[in-house]
Amino acid sequence: MTEHKKHDTGRATIQANEALSPNGKLMTLADLPSPETKRWVIRRKAEVVAGVHGGLLSLDQACRRYQLSINEFRSWEKLLKDHGLAGLRITRTKKYRRPKGR
Repeated sequence: MTEHKKHDTGRATIQANEALSPNGKLMTLADLPSPETKRWVIRRKAEVVAGVHGGLLSLDQACRRYQLSINEFRSWEKLLKDHGLAGLRITRTKKYRRPKGR
């Protein structure tokens, strides 16, 4: 019998096939955006990053599923880490991607 790995986050017990969404709710593969997604709003980008970080799918699987380059995914990841959800807003791209010190 296979034992599921569980992580205690203080909010809920997460199993190997679950992750926490950006709003803190348990998320499964079924909760990820559709592979046909064309309009990438902040929430969907954050859900894909959370899905990869939570182990719902690998980086390669996410890039294939959503037709993303690794660089695009990594930019979402970095913007989310450095600036929170607001960093993923496309209208703010120049503000958040500007090199520091300028």
